[in-house]
Amino acid sequence: MAMVADEGGQAPSIARVYDYLLGGKDNYPVDREVGDHFKVNLPGSVAIAHTNRGALIRAVRTLARAGIRQFIDLGSGLPTADNVHQVAQRHQPGAAVVYVDTDPTVLAHGRALLAENESTTVIEGDVRDPDAIRHHPEVERLIDLRQPVGVILSAVLHHLNDDEDPAGVVRHWAERIAPGSHVFISHFRSGRDEETEAAQAKLIDTFGRGRWRTDAELHALFGTLTLQPPGIVPAVQWRPDPSEEPRAPTVWEQLIAAGLAEKA
Repeated sequence: MAMVADEGGQAPSIARVYDYLLGGKDNYPVDREVGDHFKVNLPGSVAIAHTNRGALIRAVRTLARAGIRQFIDLGSGLPTADNVHQVAQRHQPGAAVVYVDTDPTVLAHGRALLAENESTTVIEGDVRDPDAIRHHPEVERLIDLRQPVGVILSAVLHHLNDDEDPAGVVRHWAERIAPGSHVFISHFRSGRDEETEAAQAKLIDTFGRGRWRTDAELHALFGTLTLQPPGIVPAVQWRPDPSEEPRAPTVWEQLIAAGLAEKA
């Protein structure tokens, strides 16, 4: 989600900074300045972007293999390798995917990428206004909320202030999706040392909003949804590929947690 985006790159964009940290090219000098701060001054923090992306890919794959054929990706960010529609359609050909973002760069690149994919679209929408997203013509065209759907909130809710009710955003979707639907959330966890606290302060100072949350607060975001194994864990440890060697997460990798919950 891009809460402070502009087409001329005069202000840093959450989506474009994230793109830069993942090795993308769709960013401006103002975004690279923020990204370089993390690369140079807090180098371990770059792992957060990569481990979060890995967990997202595994979550979509898990849902598609389980039979989910429609996805709403809220605050999707810029296209990169293994986008949600590519992962989903690899396992569920024709799966419907709606990407939602506010960043003009995300919208432009997404529309170009998806121009010939009739079951995938990108729309302009603010995660804080779920009702407007739900009633968007493209959402109504592609997504049938009477059938199971995967709702994705990957690295989005930590950009919402408490008074913007992130739990209420999740609850809105949870109350309207069909039984058998799933909600995937990844979110920054509060740091416990000087270096990680500096990373949190830099992000909030740059974008002027958001908050990292405790484990208890992350559990609360899921409300009455049923958390699936392994619960809320560091993203790098969320259902790792069997081929991956088990290892303990670094201090930085512990700062991005992921969880998947089902509506019974």
